[in-house]
Amino acid sequence: MRELFVAAGVRGWVHARCLACDGEAGLAPDEPVVLASVVKVPLVLEFARQVAAGQLDPADRVRATAADRLGGTGSAGCLDDVEYSLRDAAFLALTVSDNTAADLLFERVGVDNVRSLLRELGLTATRITGPPRHIVQTMAEDIGAGDAAEFARRFPGLTAAQVLATRALDPLRTTASTARDMTALLALVARDLAGPPEACRWLRELMGQQVNWHRLAAAFPPEVGVWGKTGSLPAIRNEIGVVEYPAGTCYAVAVFTRAEVLASRQPALDHVIGEAAREAIGRIPHECP
Repeated sequence: MRELFVAAGVRGWVHARCLACDGEAGLAPDEPVVLASVVKVPLVLEFARQVAAGQLDPADRVRATAADRLGGTGSAGCLDDVEYSLRDAAFLALTVSDNTAADLLFERVGVDNVRSLLRELGLTATRITGPPRHIVQTMAEDIGAGDAAEFARRFPGLTAAQVLATRALDPLRTTASTARDMTALLALVARDLAGPPEACRWLRELMGQQVNWHRLAAAFPPEVGVWGKTGSLPAIRNEIGVVEYPAGTCYAVAVFTRAEVLASRQPALDHVIGEAAREAIGRIPHECP
């Protein structure tokens, strides 16, 4: 696996575990890594748990205004105000990685509640510093920009060194985890142990509708099911997910990468994420009954 990442010009961290026998394989699975939008998985899980407990009404409405928009996919990039339900905010956050929808959902769910969920599930290596807007704000502050809009205007002129030095890309100073923690989370969700079964089932359904298929899912043939979530920041490309083979064997896998360049289109690197996941799964001792 290390050779795959070296050939792609990036650092990589991987962990895969068999959901039937708990066999595992990986590369530096306990080193801290930047989560980026992978954080939306525990966010939506906590939302689903609160809905199941009757604490939140999934049909409650939220409104994304100009003050909420960060730019990017979904309502984060809309030119006009948009209104949708909390349930649809969760849908947008996971399927198209809508940062504004995730911000609005964090406001209703509560950042501290998502942190408490992680502690409850034993994910002690995972830390959430704030919602997506907070991450963008730290990047703006670190390059001396007044706000996210100014950061976006100045970003094309920044050097890789300037961007890589920001808190958002340092796993010791931003929302972060480990590859092992993330496969542990996926295993709990897959086994209906991360919350009420209906909450886990809905989370899996949403992750199965993710529109990004060019990283993890691209490494497997169509008959192999994949439900997952990508995460991206400048120089950061990640994906976690569960791979389900037709014979019934399932594997949780997490792949995190960091480049030293800021190119936004790196199809070779996207390909390596899937290849590394497949390689890790292939290295697991197959002792399942």
